[in-house]
Parts: sequence; structure tokens; C-alpha cells
Amino acid sequence: MLEKFCNSTFWNSSFLDSPEADLPLCFEQTVLVWIPLGFLWLLAPWQLLHVYRTKINRSSITKLYLAKQVLVGFLLILAAIELALVLTEDSGQATVPAIRYTNPSLYLGTWLLVLLFQHSRLWCVQKDSWFLSLFWILSVLCGVFQFQTLIRALLKGNNSNLAYSCLFFICYALNVLILILSAFSEKDDSSNNPSFTASFLSSITFSWYDSIVLKGYKQPLTLEDVWDLDENIKTKTLVSKFEKYMAGELQKARKAVQRRQRGRAQGNSRDRLHGLNKNQSQSQDILVLEDVKKKEKSGTTENFPKAWLVKTLFKTFYVILLKSFLLKLMHDLLMFLNPQLLKLLISFANNRDAYVWVGYLYSVLFFVVALIQSLCLQNYFQLCFMLGTGVRATIMASVYKKILKYFAWEPSFKKQVRELRKKELKNLLTLGQMQTIMIFFLYLSPVLVSVITFSVYILVNSNNVLDAEKAFTSITLFNILRFPLSMFPMVITSMLQASVSTERLEKYLGGDDLDTSAIRHEYNFDKAVQFSEASFTWDRDLEATIRDVNLDIMPGQLVAVVGTVGSGKSSLMSAMLGEMENVHGHITIKGTIAYVPQQSWIQNGTLKDNILFGSELDEKKYQQVLEACALLPDLEVLPGGDLAEIGEKGINLSGGQKQRISLARATYQNSDIYVLDDPLSAVDAHVGKHIFNKVLGPNGLLKGKTRLLITHSIHFLPQVDEIVVLGNGTILEKGSYSTLLAKKGLFAKILKTSKKQMGLEGEATVNEDSEEDDCGLMPSVEEIPEEVASLTMRRENSLHRTLSHSSRSSSRHRKSLKNSLKTRNVNTLKEEEELVKGQKLIKKEFIQTGKVKLSIYLKYLRAMGLCLIFFIIIAYVINAVAYIGSNLWLSAWTNDSKTYNGTNYPASQRDLRVGVYGALGLVQGVFVLIGNLCSARASTHASNILHKQLLTNILRAPMSFFDTTPTGRIVNRFAGDISTVDDTLPLSLRSWLVCFLGIISTLVMICMATPIFITVIIPLGIIYTFVQMFYVATSRQLKRLDSVTRSPIYSHFSETVSGLSVIRAFEHQQRFLKHNEVGIDTNQKCVFSWIVSNRWLAVRLELIGNLIVFFASVMMVIYRDTLSGDTAGFVLSNALNITQTLNWLVRMTSEIETNIVAVERINEYIKVENEAPWVTDKRPPPGWPSKGEIQFNNYQLRYRPELDLILKGITCDIKSMEKVGVVGRTGAGKSTLTNALFRILEAAGGQIIIDGVDIASIGLHDLREKLTIIPQDPILFSGSLRMNLDPFNNHSDEEIWKALELAHLKSFVAGLQLGLSHKVTEAGDNLSIGQRQLLCLARALLRKSKILIMDEATAAVDIETDHLIQTTIQKEFSHCTTITIAHRLHTIMDSDKIMVLDNGKIVEYGTPNELLKNSGPFCLMAKEAGIENVNSTSL
Repeated sequence: MLEKFCNSTFWNSSFLDSPEADLPLCFEQTVLVWIPLGFLWLLAPWQLLHVYRTKINRSSITKLYLAKQVLVGFLLILAAIELALVLTEDSGQATVPAIRYTNPSLYLGTWLLVLLFQHSRLWCVQKDSWFLSLFWILSVLCGVFQFQTLIRALLKGNNSNLAYSCLFFICYALNVLILILSAFSEKDDSSNNPSFTASFLSSITFSWYDSIVLKGYKQPLTLEDVWDLDENIKTKTLVSKFEKYMAGELQKARKAVQRRQRGRAQGNSRDRLHGLNKNQSQSQDILVLEDVKKKEKSGTTENFPKAWLVKTLFKTFYVILLKSFLLKLMHDLLMFLNPQLLKLLISFANNRDAYVWVGYLYSVLFFVVALIQSLCLQNYFQLCFMLGTGVRATIMASVYKKILKYFAWEPSFKKQVRELRKKELKNLLTLGQMQTIMIFFLYLSPVLVSVITFSVYILVNSNNVLDAEKAFTSITLFNILRFPLSMFPMVITSMLQASVSTERLEKYLGGDDLDTSAIRHEYNFDKAVQFSEASFTWDRDLEATIRDVNLDIMPGQLVAVVGTVGSGKSSLMSAMLGEMENVHGHITIKGTIAYVPQQSWIQNGTLKDNILFGSELDEKKYQQVLEACALLPDLEVLPGGDLAEIGEKGINLSGGQKQRISLARATYQNSDIYVLDDPLSAVDAHVGKHIFNKVLGPNGLLKGKTRLLITHSIHFLPQVDEIVVLGNGTILEKGSYSTLLAKKGLFAKILKTSKKQMGLEGEATVNEDSEEDDCGLMPSVEEIPEEVASLTMRRENSLHRTLSHSSRSSSRHRKSLKNSLKTRNVNTLKEEEELVKGQKLIKKEFIQTGKVKLSIYLKYLRAMGLCLIFFIIIAYVINAVAYIGSNLWLSAWTNDSKTYNGTNYPASQRDLRVGVYGALGLVQGVFVLIGNLCSARASTHASNILHKQLLTNILRAPMSFFDTTPTGRIVNRFAGDISTVDDTLPLSLRSWLVCFLGIISTLVMICMATPIFITVIIPLGIIYTFVQMFYVATSRQLKRLDSVTRSPIYSHFSETVSGLSVIRAFEHQQRFLKHNEVGIDTNQKCVFSWIVSNRWLAVRLELIGNLIVFFASVMMVIYRDTLSGDTAGFVLSNALNITQTLNWLVRMTSEIETNIVAVERINEYIKVENEAPWVTDKRPPPGWPSKGEIQFNNYQLRYRPELDLILKGITCDIKSMEKVGVVGRTGAGKSTLTNALFRILEAAGGQIIIDGVDIASIGLHDLREKLTIIPQDPILFSGSLRMNLDPFNNHSDEEIWKALELAHLKSFVAGLQLGLSHKVTEAGDNLSIGQRQLLCLARALLRKSKILIMDEATAAVDIETDHLIQTTIQKEFSHCTTITIAHRLHTIMDSDKIMVLDNGKIVEYGTPNELLKNSGPFCLMAKEAGIENVNSTSL
């Protein structure tokens, strides 16, 4: 039928049976024309529908669009001309075949469709369609046959169809031109990311990435150079999709858990169920809960929703999974074509009669198959990595989101780092050794399989002789196995790690959120807050902390909550904020809440950002808040005023400054209810009075708002509306001040005791005229910072002061500051002005640029051990030599088939061939085993050394380093970078060495067989080096950017965890979520870009590998007369192997280059400047200090070399056992003095001598072990109570109980279920601040130092407990020299001497009586506090 249609032969195999083979013209004009046209017409409707559905705004017309439309227009004209020519030729006698009408008509319709389709792409972001690109590729490929047929016909002088031929040539040229134009991408105004607009050919070859590689080669990339992510892969999009599926899957999993628990509870507890009364048997909840606890204790982890996470992730990412599966399937199917093509090519080499064009066809097929394989594989990898980064972003964001909602958080204890690291490295080594043994067996597998296969083949039948065709085809098939088998151990390890991670994530994400249903928000309610039979606990395992509380708080009331340490005051507030587990009852709240926690939570940012906390700036209100919260004096001395940067956790602020900023943040928010947890504890009485009057009291900024105030400052109580007295978690008394006094109950008793202890101080403060000194307000005591674990001093931001007392009290100065602040805030453009010295605290993370220095590589190699490295290299070299030997031996073996036929093949020769081949295979396996074992040991050794150096150095870094370095950066070094050194870098180095030697051996073998191949290798090698050089510069910098952008995620994470209660109370979860998403996306774009750079490189390198295969096969064809089949098989099987190995080598080279960045970053922190040595050659005498005499000789101190002096020549003598009180207004330098004693900061001049020893001459540990501090902000670590009291196990239990008794904690600890083994959570969060303070006192009592420093240690306790502590200190530390820094002047009035500091100098120093008689600064402070003589206070 088709022959009539064409009027010529459609198919005849004789056309191919000649040296100059061709296809019949009819076949070329029908089948080869209709394939591309059929493809286009079949898919066109679907594509047009897709465009219609996803259309965006129409883009502007570009030159590229016009060029393509013009060229297709020409094709349309040519089709019309051809049809016209046919019509003019047709004389009506059917001499013109039907095909001549049909094809131009089809083309007319096709070109019109293409014009329409190209025009429709103006409404798409991606202007070029994969579908059209494939059409042009098919057209060009199918047209090439007809093109060469017509050329041949013309060369033979057949000019009968000259016009038709010319038209075809022009059309073909236009097709090629349009295909070339299709490779270019069109820009789109809506996106700056070229991946969105990349053409199909540019996308599959990653050519759109060329510009960034070029840029990265010319100069180091910055974050701005990296393109933003597509909306589809941004964290917000992924998380919303994930959560949609998670809700359903988690619900199913939870139901399954409930079914399991119900079944277990019914089975185990039928008897107990009968014994429960009606109130207890709440649908068996109690039994189930008990069962859960038992399971937890026994270590099993069955009672959480399981097997939902993988399902959820699958549903979220199934499209990517499906695409990647199809690409990998196609790649793997094509892999099995290679051995078949090899077989055909060996057969061709052995068959001298085969036509040459057959060899060239096989070579071209080799190249085409390899090229399609490469493109499939690299796009598969791209999808896999995209899947990985997508899952990572989703999980990170989900965990963060869970944190904002969830309650429990248990990080590990710092002091166990080394022990944990030891275990980790031991496990790493074991894992490495197990992997090595596994690799050995898997490496041997292909060798053993080939030895056994060949042996069995020749032994089964004596007629079977191993020839090249069989041997090398088999070897190629076995080599296909080699790579997956070598990856198998990694797959198993990854799967094990994934299953562990999945279980942990399922347990965490699937855990019940904190149930806040007991907190009811009513907007039509007559009360502001109502507690109804409310009982709450911190832990379901423990008894209720808040018990049966009934309390009504009316709108606009100021309610004070008082009680002793541990009475449940903070817990009452936490219950109201929804931070506790409900036992029974409920709390009803009307309106929004603002919260000031007892321990201030400050973010890393400017002071202004901390106060605004995401709200809009209202300048007038902002100034009112600053003034009311007594922050204007601080702004006067902070570098940059309210734009001064505050470190993480407010590390460079005093306790009082942090508390006032925390209060200002709450005050600035226009909330209905203010929950204030002891906001006046960290400030002195004078500032406290100002804050009460201006903010909290009846005439303060918050008047008319509902205020719940926890306080120990009883002198404010007459001004509150209602007082609630708490004891042991229940309300003991409530009522107004006068009512409770008239009752003469518990409150009246507490008040009486307190007044006795405080003398006149309280009364004087209450009765003073609140307005008389507003202008001259200056916090009269320097407040103490939070980071007590390291005895942190306040940094230059809060201590670098140059103001004298007179300038502080000047109202004119205050007004000028206010005005200057207003000016700066109004002129927002000026905020970007040059930074004030010291304003910027956190330094930008340093990013290395350019090549990684050779010294970094050498550092890592030395850490591995040079001896081990030598053995590793030797082992792998022997393995490579054995590999070459086995291939040469196999080539010689297959050559035997020509010498012998099946019948006369000697058994000895056969056994020799099998034996040697097997032995060489075994040698390969054994030496890979030796190399891998040495490598595992060496890399673990290197990890150990680098971690040890890093940990040692970070522990010895000065405090200034921790001030200016966010925790996230340090965590990133210990987590991300150490993980890279542990896991990724050793693997990369090992793989690189194996691949490098493998490629060298392959090239050596190919060149031995065909020396001419060197001419191909040299130019390809140059291209390879050039591409690699281009790529590594970009890849390495992207890896650095990845590391740098990961640190802020960690920092934000830890900052959020520490401020959870505040974030939730202010209902700012969404803002923090968004911030987290932006951080993850910034990191993701660097990771994504790095992944694309890998793919960009791999496509180009695989092309080089494919060219090696192509040229090798072409040479087999060219030199087939001189080469035998065994040589051809030998060369080609190795050439086929090289593509994968070459690609892997480059990946490993770049992996090493990018992963060695981790060593570079670790090394950066290993080189951080240390504080002084812990122990020096000069040791203090035994028993030092025996007296406790302290001498300051013209002592000077500054925070950093570029800053001014903080202490300006302190000279004084403190005698043995003297009690010295240190006072002074804010910024006077009191805390700095204590830091000087501990050498937290080193002297800028002068010296401190303790018992005749200059403290600068001895080691820090020798000094610090002999001093004791009771800090203002107590720091405890997660671990047992005993460990917190006696971390080095130096004391007996009796001594510890004695210390607890003296610290008034014995009854509390004895009442705990586990006693001294009671688990303390991180920072002691499961104890009240007062209890933590008393624990620090107990710790000090155990140390029995000769010198005690009290850094306002009783600010957080009630006055009664304060009195007990003071009594204990007087009695137990009577033999000590004591230095006390105080807010409450009554605590130091019994001191032997009082030191008054101002502006870094001692302005007064003498006995309290002497100083009160002089009308100096101390006398003024005493009068302000209502103290007229030493006897005004009993202390």
C-alpha cells in the first residue's frame, strides 16, 4: 500500500547489505517524516490545555521569539511553495505520487500549530517547551537520513527532483537553526532566577547555571549572587503541604496507639479497674497513664504514633519520587544495552567481512546511549537532591513549629561532651570497620562471580573455550554490579540512620501538644482573669504544683502575689499562660496578655528592636516607655543609644538593664492583661520606686490595665488593689492591704517580720515624694549580668561610661538626650549613619575565600597520622596494580581461543588461567580491606584530634569571644563541621583515592592496547581540568555560604527555645515562624545552588567520559585490521567503566575541596586567641590564700584594646576576714571589680595581690579554684542535684546534707522523691529562682574558700529568706574575706568597710559610720533608702 502511496520501494533489506548502505526514499518520506509530526499532533492538545490552565500575564515580545516565529513562517511558506509546485507538475494522469501532496499539506497544518504554540508560550514563565524541543530534535534526527539520500542522488548526477531537493535542504537548514535557537533561554521580568525560564535543552544540561559558574570563577560568590528559590520549593509551601497530609496520617497513627494501649490496659488491669471509684475511672485514663509511665521506665518506646512520617513525606513529595523513579528506570535499562553493544562491536572486530559502516553505527549508538544515560542519571540525581533538601527544610520547619507549641526540651549536659565524644568515636570506628568488612565481601563479589562463572563455563564442557566476546561482555555486566554493591554498605548505614531519625522525629512530632484547653479565652466576660478550682502541674508524674486555686481578678485591678521561695508564685503565672499541664479546673481570661518573666529574655538585636518586638513604631509612646522604664540614662551611656546591639541572651547588659528592657517590651504592647513576674528584683529600691510609680502603680503607664505583679518588695503593697498570699501552691489569704493587716493573719505576720529586718528602709521608700527626683533619676546600683556560669562581666556596651555624678543628675542633659533620640528616630534615613564605636557587638561571620590553603589539607592529613596514610596509599596502589594484572590476564586468556580449540585445550593451561585470575581478584579484595581498615582508623583518629583541639580551645577562649560570637556559630562547628569530618570527609578521601588510581589504571591499559589513544586523552584531559577548575571555585564558596547561613538557624532556634513562654504569651508565634522560614530558605538557596553546581559539572564530565568511549570505539573501527577482538573487548570494557569512575572522581575531588572547608572552619576556632593558661609553672604555695588579704595597686582595666579604661587606678587594701560592701551607681564598675578578681578580664595596668601573690602571675585555675562567688543569676546544669552541688565528687553525702541545711534547703530536698539524685533540667528550670539561688549558696558553703564574693545574691528571694541567708553567711563565712555587691543597702550596713565606686574610681572607702557622717555619695544613697545610721537596720 505504501509503495503505491510513494510510487517507489518502501522497504528492502538489500539496501543495507552493501558497503554504502542506505534506506529506501519511500521509508524516509513516510515513517521518518510522520514520527515527529505524530508526536507533535498527539501531544499538542494536552500541552495547549496545560498552557491555558497555568497562564500568567502576557510577557513582552523578545527578539528570540520573533526569530523563531519568522523561521517557522518561512517553513510555512516553503510548504505552500512545495504544494504549489506539485499542483503545477500534476497533469491529472496520476504521475505524481500521493506522498507529494500529503507531506506539504501535513507540514502546512503543523507549522500553523507550531506558530500558535510558540505564541501561547508568551503567557508562560518558561517560554520554551520541552515538547517543542523534542519535536525539533526528532525532526532533525529523522531528516538526516533523507538529507544524505538526496545528497548521494545529486552526487550521482540524478537531478530529476532538483527543485524538491533544494526545498528540502532549505527546510532542513531552518529546522537545525530553530533547534539551535530552542537551546537559548528567554528572560522573564517576573523572575531573576534563570532556572525558571531555562529552555528544555538548557535545563537538562544545566547550561542556565553557566553564568554563576563563570562569576564564581572570576570572584568569590556572595549571598546576593545566589538566586532565590522557586515558590514551589520554599519552606512555607512545603510545610503547608506536609502539614495537610500529616494531620490525617498522625490521626490514624494515634488511633492505632490508643487501640494498643486500650488492649494492654484491659489485659493487665481488669482487677484494678474494679477498685476505682466513679471519679477516678475516666475512660481508663489513669490506667493507660500508669502503663505509659511503666513503659517509659522500662526503656521501651512503643506508646507513640509510629509509621506515619514516611507516609506523610511520601504523599508530600510523591511527584518528585515518581519522576526520579522513571528516570532511574530508564537509565538502568539503558545500562544493559552497553554489554550488548560491546558484544556486537567485538564480533565486528573479529569479523573481517563486516561492513565498516556497521562499526561506525555501533560507535554512534554507544555514544547516544551513554549520552541519554548521563542526562537521565544527572536529572535523577538533581531530583533526588531536591527531594533531600525539601525533606530537610520541611522537617526543620516542622520541628521548630512544634517547639513553639510543645513543652518539653531536654538538651544534654555540657560536661559530658568528652565522654559522649569518646563513645561516639568508638561507635564511628566500629561502624567504619564493619563497613570495611562489608565492602571487602561486596568488592570480592564481582571478582568471585567472574572467576566462578568462567571456571564453571570451561569446566562444564571441554568444548567451551572462553573468547573475547563472552569474557568482556560478561565482565561489563559484572561491572554494572560493582558500583551498586560498593554503595550497598552506605545504603544500609543510611537506612539505619534514617530509621533511627524517623523514630525520633515521629516520637517528637507525634507527641501530644501541650493541652491548653483549660485556658479559656472569653471576650464577653465580667472578670479579667478567673481561676476556677484550678490545679496544674509541671509534670504528669509529679503532684500538682498549683492546687485548687479559686481567684477572681477584675479588669483594671493591680493584684500583688506574694509568698516565700518555692510557694508557687511563678507557677501560678505559668499556668495562666498555658505553660503547665492541667490536672483539673480551668482558667478564664478576657483579652490579650503581655508577660515579663522573672529571668529576662532578650534577643540578639538592637535595644529598640527588643522593645518594639515586631510592633510598629509610635515615637511618642516609645519615648514615654523609655522614660518610664528608667532606660534613658542607659541610652545615654550605651554606644549608639537605642541602636546599640545587644548580644545573645542580653550577654552585654546587666541584670537590671535586661529586666527594664523586658518590662519596656511588655509596656509598649497594648495588651489588656500584664503578667509581671518579679520585675523589680534586679533593680535597686530607688529605680524600683520610679518604675512602680511610672509604669506599674495607680498612676503609671499601665493604669487601667489588669496587672498581676509578683513581688518581694513589700513597701509597694499598700498601693495595690488586692494582695494574694500563696503557700505551697494554694491561696492562703487574699484581700486588700488594710483588710489583710486587720485580719492579723499570715500576711500581717510576714509584714511585721520584714519590717523588723528592714528597719526604716521600706517606709522611707514608700513615703518619699515620687516626683522630686525624676529628673535626676539614675539606677543607683550597677546590676549584674546573667551569664554567671562564666562569671560574666558586663561589656563595653553597658560599662564603658564617662559620665560624672553631676552630669547624670542634670535634667538639662536628660532633655537634650531625649531630643537627640527623637531626632534620630524621626529621621529614619540617618539610622544607617556610621556606627558608634562599640555599638556593633556581634561580628559578621568570617567567610574564607579562594582556594583552601594547603596547610588545611596537611593539618587533616597529619591528624590522620602519616604512617597510616602511607599504608593506605600502598594498599590501594597494590589493589590498582592487581586490577590491571587481572584485565591483562583475562585478555591473554581470551586469546587462547584462537590458539586452541575446545578439544586440545590443556588442563594445566586452563587451571593456570583460572588460578591466577582468581588470585589477582583475591589480592584486590584483601588490599581494599587493608586500605579501608587503615582509613577507618586514621579518619577516627583525625576526628578525635580535631574535636579535642576545638573543645579545648573553645573552653579556653576569653569571655569577649562568647560576647561577640552567637551560640549558633559555635554549635555549627561542633555539630555540622565535626559531623562532616566524622562521616563525609573520610569517605570522600577514600573514594577519591580508589577512583583516581582506577582511572590511571584504565587509561594505562587503554594506551597499552592502543597507543594512539594518547592523542585523544590529552585534549580531553585539558578540557576536564579546565571544567574542574571552573567548578571548584564556585562549589567551594557555595559550601562556605551553606555553613555560614546555617549558623543563624541554630542561633534563632536556641533563642526561641529560651524565650518560648514570652513568644507564646505575646502570641508572636507566626512572626517567629516566618523568621525561621526565611532563615531556612536562605540556607536552602545556597544548598540548592551547590547541588545544581554538582549536576552542571557531572553532565559535562560524563560527556567527556562518553567521548572517551566514543573515540575508543571509533579507533577500534579505524584500526580493526591491526586489532584483535580480545584487544577491542579489553579496551572498550575499560572505556565503558571510565565514565562512571571519572564522574565519581570529579564528584569526590569537589566533595573533598568543599568538605575540607569544615576543617578550615574548625581550624579557625582552634586558632581563637586563648585566655591566660589554666596552670603555669609558677604555682601558688600550698594552702594559699590562708589569710584572704587583697591589695589593689593602681589597678586599671579595659574591655578591649581599642576601648577606654573602665577601672581607672583602683588602690585599696582589704584585710583578712574583712567584710566589704561595694556600692555605686550604674556603670560605676562594681561588677568589673569582681571580674578583675577572677581575671575574666586582664589588667591594663597595676596589679591585684592576694596573700602576697600577684594573681596575674599564676594560672587561672589556681586562682579561680580558690575564690567562691554566689552570683545574682544562679546557673545550674542538667543532671542530678548532687552533681550540681559537687561536680567533682569531692564531698560526702553528710557534708552535702549539712550544706543544704545551712542553705535552708534540707527539708525541700528531703521531700523530693529521689533526694540528691533529683533530676535538674537545663539551667535549673524545674526549680524556682529562689531555690536555685539557695543551691548556689549551698555550693559556696561546700567550697570553703577563704575569699567569698556575693554578687547581689539575694535579689530573687523574699525578705525572710534573705534574712536567713545573711545570718548563714555571717556565721559560716565569718573566717572569710567577703566582698558583697548590693542593691538593698541594708544587706551591707553591717560590713566592716564600704567601698563607693563612681566612674571606675573609688570615691569613698571606710566604715559605714564614717561614710554616713561625711555628706558624700554614700550618705546620699543611704538617705534615699531611708537609712540614717547603722542602727537603722538590724543587718
